Amino acid sequence: MTEENAPKLPATFSRFIERFPALGDAHEAMAKAADAAGPLDGKTQQLVKIGICVGAGLESALRSHVRRAIREGATEAEVEQAILLGMTTTGFPRTVAAWSWAQQQFQRDRHERGE
Repeated sequence: MTEENAPKLPATFSRFIERFPALGDAHEAMAKAADAAGPLDGKTQQLVKIGICVGAGLESALRSHVRRAIREGATEAEVEQAILLGMTTTGFPRTVAAWSWAQQQFQRDRHERGE
């Protein structure tokens, strides 16, 4: 992916990394090491991370992992299932909120692609 079409990072995250570049580098290195630590492919890794975001109630992170999952080849239906699987563990309200955030991200991505 070229720098021109790389997704824009959230402003708060960008400011944090500008202020603490060593922490940003360490975070990126740790994420890459975790990605390489096992046999899961990129799409599966992103779907797992979506589930974690549902449980933790992390809207911004969920949106980021939805974008990444789609980029890795996941369908909207696969993303939705990753969200729905957590319903009995995390609860109905949290699941509905996460589903709503994913729908908003799907819309944003479609708009950016000109659909």
